Amino acid sequence: MFQEENSQPTMPASSGRWAAVAAAFVVVVAMAFGWSVHERTAARKAALERDQVTVQLHQTEGQISAITDKLNELTAAEQARQQQLQQAAAKRAAEQQASSRHGSIARRRAEQENERRWKDVNSKLEAQNQAINKTQQDLESTRTELSGSIARTHDELVLLEKKGERNYYEFDLSKSKQFQRTGPVGIALRKADTKHAYADLDLMVEDTKLQQKHVNLYQPVLFYPPDAATPMELVINQVTKNHIHGYVSMPKYRQSELKAQADTSNQNQSDATAQAANSSGLRKRIPQPE
Repeated sequence: MFQEENSQPTMPASSGRWAAVAAAFVVVVAMAFGWSVHERTAARKAALERDQVTVQLHQTEGQISAITDKLNELTAAEQARQQQLQQAAAKRAAEQQASSRHGSIARRRAEQENERRWKDVNSKLEAQNQAINKTQQDLESTRTELSGSIARTHDELVLLEKKGERNYYEFDLSKSKQFQRTGPVGIALRKADTKHAYADLDLMVEDTKLQQKHVNLYQPVLFYPPDAATPMELVINQVTKNHIHGYVSMPKYRQSELKAQADTSNQNQSDATAQAANSSGLRKRIPQPE
């Protein structure tokens, strides 16, 4: 009888331990299920971001292809024009060689005129070649910007700014009808779609209002302000509910400033050449009187 009374209190303690074990098992199962759901969500998000980057790369490739085709057309037209100029110059040279038979004076004049015209032709050809080279450089610069100069974070933007080629202005915009000044551009956020990662914008550039709809994440928006050598660029690198973050970049120097610098450099070279010629003339020996 005493043994039965002593064994009865141990039964509730054993039941409590089994309940604790069951509760722990339930918690572990719940944590495993939550982690599985989290992994599937992260995988879907990564796949969506990968698809967006792929679409953007296809768009960039299309733009580069269009620019290359335009460059090829310009090059072919320029080559045809150069051939016409060369044929015209050869014809003039032949005519002047025929007219030189009438006398030494006429021949001398023809030769001088031919030389002058050849210089004009060569000068035009050189100017056109320089224009073609500049166009190629501009296209290469644009191609580089389209393919690899997009900052996805603030740190990447700092690295781009350290190159010293462009000025960068970051912005944080909430949905509003009012324009927020960002560098040389006024920006107003009209819509931010977090599901599809795009935004609708109103822009104010040089007192001109522009609309940019469905601007995707990391998709560069290029536009040429007046007197700009290279395009201005707007990039969105974060889209949240009724809010976006990004930056505006523009070339440091305008076309007129670059031309002024080139003119100043050419003037300095001309002055140096003239000064050297004057110095050489002063060193000539003065003839002695007989």
